[in-house]
Amino acid sequence: MPAFRSTPLDAPTHPSAAQQAASTDAASPDAAQASPIPRFDPPLSIALVTSQVHPDIDPDDEGLVVALRAHGIEPSACMWNDPSVDWAAFDALLVRSTWDYFQHYTEFLRWYAHIAELGVAIVNPLPLLIWNSDKRYLLELAKLDVPIIATTHARGDELEATLASMSGEVVVKPSVSGGAWHTVRGRIGSGEFDQALAALPRELDYLIQPFMPQIVEQGEWSLLFFGGVYSHAVLKKPGADDYRVQTYFGGTADLTEPGPSILAAARHALQAVTALGYRDQAYVRVDGVVDDGVFRVMELEFIEPFLHFAAHPPAAGLFAAQLARRWQALRAPATLIT
Repeated sequence: MPAFRSTPLDAPTHPSAAQQAASTDAASPDAAQASPIPRFDPPLSIALVTSQVHPDIDPDDEGLVVALRAHGIEPSACMWNDPSVDWAAFDALLVRSTWDYFQHYTEFLRWYAHIAELGVAIVNPLPLLIWNSDKRYLLELAKLDVPIIATTHARGDELEATLASMSGEVVVKPSVSGGAWHTVRGRIGSGEFDQALAALPRELDYLIQPFMPQIVEQGEWSLLFFGGVYSHAVLKKPGADDYRVQTYFGGTADLTEPGPSILAAARHALQAVTALGYRDQAYVRVDGVVDDGVFRVMELEFIEPFLHFAAHPPAAGLFAAQLARRWQALRAPATLIT
């Protein structure tokens, strides 16, 4: 493995994550007693940052809301681009469902800058969120020997010229995107694919990747980590006659335990992120596919990942406990859970 991987990923990168790992280890009840969880009184006010496409707290996060309230943390749903929101009135922000940021990217970066000016605590940290917002980060990971799906970057006005030297079936997507927005799949040289390409906005940057039939045949893995500690995983599969795994396209996601090699590969990818300087990773979803026995990273979701709490309800409690410890410096807690 590369030299940068000097410590196991489950060695926490945030001080509070060490306490989380101890308190959630069923084999170490004494450690849990030694690491009490803050309960805030009066409650800590937290904005769960949402969007116009989903302004309310997503049903999958309802368990997280309950768990946060158990620690004296009161969450409120607030749209990131709602001008009436007084972000400085909150103790902290947790980005959850900003599922339209890629459609308003310039404004979203301005919102980030505004939050930085206010100095409000935000999870994940702003530098990590900004880095993760453009999927060209995959090329940085590849330089650190992280297996990814072969990825080529092209400006919108260079798409045809770049594809001219390629062949086969590919997927073209904006480097800043989500939910298959402006994403096309097709065989290079076919009339249908050329027509789809012609409809793409030219002002965007794009990534070109070979289509991976394994997504249809085997499924796409999503592994969830909180504070650097592995929590759970789901295997996502597309609906009939589709390649997109999102539920609104008919996809499914089932709780499935990954094999050791998949888990090790996901940890390796996150250690590479640490090597790039982003040590504080409160939450992340690692998406990838197994190709000829190798887990290849498709995406790292630090911004607004669907965390699949409904598939594994205990994870919401673990995440809430980590957040409570992370935020305890914001206010001296009146009581502690032991």
